[in-house]
Amino acid sequence: MQSVIVADQLTKHYGSRVAVANVSFDVGKGEVLGLLGPNGSGKSTILRMLTGYLHPTSGRARIAGFDVTEQGLEARRRIGYVPEDVPLYPNMRTGEFLEFMGRLKGLSGKALGDAVNRVCEQLRLGSVRTLAISKLSRGYRQRVAIAQALLNSPDLLILDEPTNGLDPRQIIEVRELIRSLSFRHTILVTSHILGEIERVATRVAILLDGQLLTVQPLRRNGELKFKLCIRADSSDQVKSTLTSVPGVNSVSAATQTDEGCYEFAVEIAHRSTTEQIASSVVAAGFGLQSMTQTRADLEELFLELTGKAKQ
Repeated sequence: MQSVIVADQLTKHYGSRVAVANVSFDVGKGEVLGLLGPNGSGKSTILRMLTGYLHPTSGRARIAGFDVTEQGLEARRRIGYVPEDVPLYPNMRTGEFLEFMGRLKGLSGKALGDAVNRVCEQLRLGSVRTLAISKLSRGYRQRVAIAQALLNSPDLLILDEPTNGLDPRQIIEVRELIRSLSFRHTILVTSHILGEIERVATRVAILLDGQLLTVQPLRRNGELKFKLCIRADSSDQVKSTLTSVPGVNSVSAATQTDEGCYEFAVEIAHRSTTEQIASSVVAAGFGLQSMTQTRADLEELFLELTGKAKQ
C-alpha cells in the first residue's frame, strides 16, 4: 500500500520541554488514522509539523512522497487542514469565503468555480451558500471549514478535534461526513475522546506525554466482545461448540476460575448471536454461568498502555 504519510522519529522541543519524542508511523492511501491521547499529549504538535507550521527539532516527515521541510510547498499542496479553532471570516458569505480560500490555493476561473460547486455538494452547503458565516450554526461552520480544506482535492485531510464543541446531532453528522470522505481521501483525525476515534478510524495511534505508545488496527462493522463463564469437563469441547455458532468471529483460549468454570472471550458480529451462543451451550450439556459484554478493545488498550506508562 502506498504511504501518504511517513513520519520518521519526529521530535519537537520547546526549550527544555520535550513536546514530541521520536514518533514514527505511516498512513496508507485510503486509511483513517486516529491520533488519540489526553490534552497535552502532543497530537496538535504532530499535526503542525506535518503541515509545515512547525519545523521538527529532529526527524523527518513526508506527505505523498514530499519532505515537509525540504519540499514544504509541494507537501502542503497535498494537504487539506482543519485546525481545532478554525479561522473563518464571519462577515463573508459562505460562497465568497470558499472562493477566497480557493484563490489562496492557486485555483482560478472555471477550476475555481468547479471546486466550490463540488465541495458545496459534498458538504451539503447549498442552502447556506449565500448566508454570512456569522449566521451559521456551529455545525455548519465546521462544514465550511472542512469544505475549504477539500478545495484542492488533497491526498491527505487532517482534522484536529473536529467534533469539539458540537452538540450530539452535529457530532453524528461530522462522523458520517468523515466516513464518506474516507472513500476519496486519506484522513488523519485527532481526539481525546475514545468513542469518536473508534467510530471513524481504521487504525489508532495512542500518544501520552509526547510518546507514541502503539499503533493498532481497530475492529470495524460493530463487532462486540463478550466474556462467557461456562461449567464443563473439557474446555476444548466448549471451544469447539462456541466456534461452530454462526456469527462468532473468534474465541480465546480458556482460563479456569477458582469456581471451576472456564472463561472465554468471544467476539461476535451482531448482538443477536448471543441467543444462539446460549442455546448452543445449553444444548451441548454445558452450564452457562454468565455472559457479560466487556469494554471496547480501544478502551482496554488505552487504559492498559497509559496505566503502564504512568507507573
